[in-house]
Amino acid sequence: MDVEFYRSFAQRARDLASKADPFTRKRLLVLAAKYDAKLGKPSSASRNLQRTLPLPRTVSAVSAISDAGEA
Repeated sequence: MDVEFYRSFAQRARDLASKADPFTRKRLLVLAAKYDAKLGKPSSASRNLQRTLPLPRTVSAVSAISDAGEA
């Protein structure tokens, strides 16, 4: 029952989004993606949002020692 409930609400949000202004369309598609996530499958909108994370910045040991200064 929950599966059909979430599926129908996701589809209803997409139907409304097709007739909405750009701001409302974006919010409705995000809502549809949340309902799809509850079903356990990613929506096309959430697949477009995925991106890689930047690598962490590190300080080399030599520059850390030379920047410390001498007292």
